[in-house]
Amino acid sequence: MPDHVPLAEPARQVTAPQESCVPKPEQDAWEGGALGWEVFYLIVFAAVLVIVLVSTPGSTLVATAAVVGLLLWYLFLGRPLWTHRAAASRLRVTIYVVGLFALFGVAQSQNPEVWFLAFALAPQFFSFMTPRMAIATGIALNFYAAALLVARYPSANTAAVAFGVAVAGGGFSLFYGSWVARIIGQSAERAQIIEQLEATQAELAAAQHEAGRMAERQRLSADIHDTLAQGFTSILMLIQAAQADLDGDHPRAGRQLEIAAQTARENLAEARALVADLAPAQLEGGTLPDALRRLSQVPGVDAGFSVCGTARQLPMATEVVLLRVCQEALANVRKHAGADKASVELRYDPRAVLLEVIDDGAGFDPDRVTGGYGLRGMRTRVAEAGGTVTVHSSPGAGTRVCVTVPA
Repeated sequence: MPDHVPLAEPARQVTAPQESCVPKPEQDAWEGGALGWEVFYLIVFAAVLVIVLVSTPGSTLVATAAVVGLLLWYLFLGRPLWTHRAAASRLRVTIYVVGLFALFGVAQSQNPEVWFLAFALAPQFFSFMTPRMAIATGIALNFYAAALLVARYPSANTAAVAFGVAVAGGGFSLFYGSWVARIIGQSAERAQIIEQLEATQAELAAAQHEAGRMAERQRLSADIHDTLAQGFTSILMLIQAAQADLDGDHPRAGRQLEIAAQTARENLAEARALVADLAPAQLEGGTLPDALRRLSQVPGVDAGFSVCGTARQLPMATEVVLLRVCQEALANVRKHAGADKASVELRYDPRAVLLEVIDDGAGFDPDRVTGGYGLRGMRTRVAEAGGTVTVHSSPGAGTRVCVTVPA
């Protein structure tokens, strides 16, 4: 139904058009907490760097360089992997992790306190790896640190403490990482459910709108049948009665009555077609060029019709738009133009269909036309079909209406 026709019972939407019953985050947890994580990383790096500077006699330079290298490695390679996860290739991830382990091993071999950096390094893996791979890499980092510690201070006690800490840290990583992975999975499932709910809401709203539209169409069909169709039938019967009374004494009046009867028959057919929700009566059993050729026979005007290009079957909606626009343009020629000649041209292009109606009538100034429904309705019809209407006219110079509709 056109937007300007009021519904008998306004359609109601199931939900507000731009709201969802479940809040939907605009970004995921990693993106939302990026700043917080980066602050945490910097704090850990700074704390470890201070520890290295004050507690590594004889090897401060190597340990410090390795820790600074780890920070730069993160800033220039690890951080882009996080911020552009979708574009992170397996090769880049592998290079980053191998370099991280190498720099961490150098620093850890110089100072066992560097192990604290695992608090900043292990969470990074979750930002560009699968949860399972991130957990495994975090556990490996802890056992790597334990092995380096034992290599620096080889003893049974050191091994027990180092690998005990690694097992505890690895166990915590396994438990915590698995919990986070479940949360991520549940969040993905909920996001999918939200999308499905929103799609269902849209479908329900569309179905309700369509139901209201169909109800309104039924009401209008009944109104058209009881008013317009019955009225045209009565007009046709009165014209036929008047024709019978003439008895051939007034041939000119008889011709005018015949034109009026033909017009009444066509409009009656249109009303019945609307009631039956069919195509316009002029298009039944014929082509668009045939219908336009019949329309171009304007009483009192020398009108011609021509077709350029190879005629082809168009979508019914497109043919209806072109037919109605031509009908309206020729009605304006007959009622207002006072033209002696008119022409209708239908041109088929590969990607569009063009209709041009020209007359040599009085013309007008299109910019000063404010009233009436003709031109406005014409533009509305064509715009709904994705086309354009151009009107060229000036007082005393006739009128040319050009319509282009995609096909």
